[in-house]
Amino acid sequence: MSLVERVLAGDRLALARLLSQIENEETTGLDDLAALYPHTGGAHLVGMTGAPGTGKSTLVNKLVLRMRQAGDKDGESSIRIAVVAVDPSSPFTGGAILGDRIRMRDLAGDPCVFIRSMASRGALGGLARATTGVVQALDAAGFNVIMIETVGAGQAEVDIARTAHTTVVITAPGMGDEVQAIKAGILEIADILVVNKADIPGADNTLRALRATLEMAKPESYSPNDPHRSDLSIEREEESSGWETPVIATIATEGEGVAELILAIENHRTHLQGSGEWAIRERGRIRSELEGLLRETLATRFLQRQPDGRFEEVLEKVLARSLSPRQAVLSMVEGEDE
Repeated sequence: MSLVERVLAGDRLALARLLSQIENEETTGLDDLAALYPHTGGAHLVGMTGAPGTGKSTLVNKLVLRMRQAGDKDGESSIRIAVVAVDPSSPFTGGAILGDRIRMRDLAGDPCVFIRSMASRGALGGLARATTGVVQALDAAGFNVIMIETVGAGQAEVDIARTAHTTVVITAPGMGDEVQAIKAGILEIADILVVNKADIPGADNTLRALRATLEMAKPESYSPNDPHRSDLSIEREEESSGWETPVIATIATEGEGVAELILAIENHRTHLQGSGEWAIRERGRIRSELEGLLRETLATRFLQRQPDGRFEEVLEKVLARSLSPRQAVLSMVEGEDE
């Protein structure tokens, strides 16, 4: 059997091997991924993001455990869940530190759960470059739900919102998240908001502040020409047809609030499919992927065609301030220095 056939047949070792090839951008792995692509499109992609220290990994661990237990009780033991944990890179090896995977040891041994840690390798937004390919492979392998946990720094929230069908933003009391939510535009992309560690002081204040901020951030409170609105905010508003973002309190270490969060995730999927937003988001997700791949491919091929030393020559001119970065790029594209 070929590697593709083994992955489709549920061979976990074959899947792990393919994911490594995709991460390393090996040609054989990318070719196999292309062969698997017709088998994708069935998984619910759930993004889990938030600042470090909010307990994302612990919450994901409890979520998956509870979802698997609920499936067994309902006679649906066939539900399969994959977790892609994007870890910070080791500064020495470029590999994932694997902290998230260590915190998810409770899931080890479950044949219907697959966990993959990936190094962000300095990727902007906290998502590894190969995340999309890894998610596609897991989708083709038959996982019903794929949870993508991000590093949760910088533009991670926006990146995951363009990748996932459902975006869960996790906060915690005492971290100023209600303020950061406004500054970073988190509320623009959160389908579900979670206040984890709800047993520590300040949790009620955080819940109230986020709910009040959500109320103020409703589309009708914006001016149509508000310059502070992001493109993604406008896209999400255009998609929205009645979904009210819930704010859920959880204590992941105790499992409290987890059932409510699972219900919210399931309700959001039902909403997306019933309102037609699923197709809209899927189109936007694929458009974003195509645009990113196109930019990356064109830039790589363009630089490969440049004469030896050309890039370094232009770089020196920018360092000397004789060319601006924009002028430098235009000079390379147009084949002239000035």
